[in-house]
Amino acid sequence: MKIKTKLTLGVGLLFFLIVLLVALGVRQVHVISNDTKNILVANYNSLDYSRNMLKELDKIETENQSFQKFNGFLKLQLQNITEIGEKELTQSLVDDVANYQNQPDNKTAAIHIRKDLNDIMKLNMDAIQRKSVVASKTAQGAILWISITGATCFIIAFTLLVNLPSSIADPIKDLTESIRQIAAKNYHQRVHFENHNEFGDLAKSFNTMAEKLQEYNDSNLAKLMTEKKRIETLINNMHDPVIGLDDKNNILLINEEALKISGLNAGEVIGKPAQEVALSNDLLRSLLQHLVNDEFNKNHETLKIYADKKESYFEKQLVPIGVIPTGEKEKKQIGSFIILRNVTAYKELDDAKTNFIATVSHEFKTPIASMKMSLQLLENEGIGKLNSEQKGLIHSIYDDADRLLKTTGELLNITQVESGKTRMHIELCEIGEIVKHSVESTKNLAEQNNIALQVHIEENLPQINADSEKTAWVISNLISNAIRYSYENSSVAIKAKKVDRTVKVSVIDNGLGISSQYKDRIFDKYFRVPGTEKEGTGLGLAISKEFIEAQGGTISVESELGSGSTFTISFKSST
Repeated sequence: MKIKTKLTLGVGLLFFLIVLLVALGVRQVHVISNDTKNILVANYNSLDYSRNMLKELDKIETENQSFQKFNGFLKLQLQNITEIGEKELTQSLVDDVANYQNQPDNKTAAIHIRKDLNDIMKLNMDAIQRKSVVASKTAQGAILWISITGATCFIIAFTLLVNLPSSIADPIKDLTESIRQIAAKNYHQRVHFENHNEFGDLAKSFNTMAEKLQEYNDSNLAKLMTEKKRIETLINNMHDPVIGLDDKNNILLINEEALKISGLNAGEVIGKPAQEVALSNDLLRSLLQHLVNDEFNKNHETLKIYADKKESYFEKQLVPIGVIPTGEKEKKQIGSFIILRNVTAYKELDDAKTNFIATVSHEFKTPIASMKMSLQLLENEGIGKLNSEQKGLIHSIYDDADRLLKTTGELLNITQVESGKTRMHIELCEIGEIVKHSVESTKNLAEQNNIALQVHIEENLPQINADSEKTAWVISNLISNAIRYSYENSSVAIKAKKVDRTVKVSVIDNGLGISSQYKDRIFDKYFRVPGTEKEGTGLGLAISKEFIEAQGGTISVESELGSGSTFTISFKSST
C-alpha cells in the first residue's frame, strides 16, 4: 500500500470515529434530557398542584379566599393530565369538590377530596418512579455505547500511533544511515524495503546508485593506488626538497631530500600536525612561518641551510592546492606544497659576478680619474693652444669619461647592495632641502635638453628619517631619467607634499611613458624597456629601489604609454 493511501486511510478513519463518537454522545445526552424533562414537566407539576390543594383545603374553614386558590390549582391540574387513570381521578376530584361546595358542613365530601388528591399524588409518584427507571436504563445504555465507541476509537488510534509513525520513520532512519555509510565511502551498503510503496521505489533507486558507486570505486581503486605510488616515487626522486600539507596543515608527505636537510624521519612526521613537528625542528619552523603570518602569496624566499657539507641556498616556494568540488562554484583549499629549490650554484655565480664587477669597477676608477686629469691639463693653454677640432675631441673624451665614471659608480653601488655592504646614515633631515639639492644638480642637464624644471615644495613639511646623500642620489636619478625621456621644450615637475603621515616626492614627466607589460620589471637589475634609444645601464632604478627600501621607504611608478610617467618615493614623517 502506498504511503499516501495509508496516511489518508488512517487519518480518515480517525476523523470518522471522532465524528461518530461525538454524534452518539449528543444523541444519548438528548434522550436522557427528554426523559428528565418529561418527569419534571408532567408528574412533578401534578404533585405540586395536589400538595397545594391539600394545604388550601385545610384553610377553607378559616379563610374565605382559600377556596378560590384551591379552584385555581384544580384548573391547573385539569390542564396537566398525562398519566393513564389520572383523568378519572381528576374528574372524581371535581365532583367531590362540587359536592363539598354545595354542602360545606359535609365532612364526608372533604374526606373524599383528600382521598382523590392522595390517589392523584400516588399515581404521579408511581409514574416518576417508573420513568426514573427508564431514564436510568437510558443513561446506562448511553454509557455503554459511548464506552464501546470510545474504546474502539482508542484501540484504533493506539494501533495507528504505534504502527503508522514507525512505518514512516523507520525506513527514513535506515535510509539516512545508509546515506551516511555511502558518504563514508562504504559502497557495500544496501537498503532492503519489502513494501511496495514509495520507500520501496526509493530503496531500489538507492541500491542502484550504491552499486554503480561500488563498481566505479572498485574499478578505479587499483588505478588510483598505482597513481599514488607513482606520484610518491616521482616526488621522492626530485632533487628539490618537497613537503606536502593537507587543509589542516598535517604533513601528508615529505621526500628524501627534505628529510636529509631537516634531519627528520618520515615515520615520525607523516600524519602529524606541522606545528607540532616544527616545535622541535628549526628548519621546519622556518619553513612554516607562513602558517602564522598568513603569507600564502610570499614565494621565492631565499633560505640559507647547511646541506651537502656546506652552506647552501634554497628558494622557498609555497604552492597552494585548490579544487572546485562537484556541484559547487567556489574553489576550496585542500592543502599546499612547500618546495625548496636549490639555488646554491646560482648564488655562487651571482656572488662571483658581483665580486668581479666590484673589482673591475674599482680598478676602472683610477684610470678614468687619470684620463680626466690629463684632459684638464690639455685644456690648459699654458701647455699649448689647441685648435677647435682638438677642443671638440677633448670635449667628447671628457663626456665619455664622465659617462664611464657614472657607470662605474652605479656598478659599485649595485655590488654594495647585492653584497649587503651598503651603509646607511639614517638621520632627521629636511626633504625640501634634499629636493632642492637634487634639482640643482640636474639643472645643467635640463638646460641642455631645453627642459623646464617645475618645483613645488609644500611649506612646513615634517622631517623624515633618511640617508640624505642616498635619497638625493635617488631623486637626482629620477629627475635625470625624466629629462632624458621627455620631449624637447617640455617640462618636468618635482613635487614634495605630505599625505596623511607620509611625505611623498613625485617626479612627473610628459614623455613617451611605459607600457603596462613592462611596469613591473623596470626596477629589475639591468632591465631596459625594449626599443628604447636612450643610453643607460639599467641599474639606476634598481639601485634607487634598494636605497629607498633600505631606509624604510617605498618607490612606485604610474605610467601609461604615450602619457608620461610619475615616479613617487614615500617616507613616514617623524611627526
